[in-house]
Amino acid sequence: MRILAVTSCPLGLVYTHLAKEALLKAADKLGIDIKVETQGEIQSDIIGEEDIKEAIAVILTNDMPIGNIKRFEGLPKIYISCKDIINNSEDIIKKII
Repeated sequence: MRILAVTSCPLGLVYTHLAKEALLKAADKLGIDIKVETQGEIQSDIIGEEDIKEAIAVILTNDMPIGNIKRFEGLPKIYISCKDIINNSEDIIKKII
């Protein structure tokens, strides 16, 4: 079971990466495989086609428009703010699984 996420915030740096770290920590605690792409000032861990094929859902931050969002067509999506991810990442993942 794999979950995907894309984080992005208006400044493209601080909250983007704090949200990523919160998701990684929560997924590890729950024993869930997750890949988190960051967009903004620094892009990292770009999600590819193989990642998407294996995924059951994608978490997308709604603080900024997500680039290349069409690649996630057909996957269940959760739109949420970076702040909510930082504060509630474990609960968000539990809702998916």
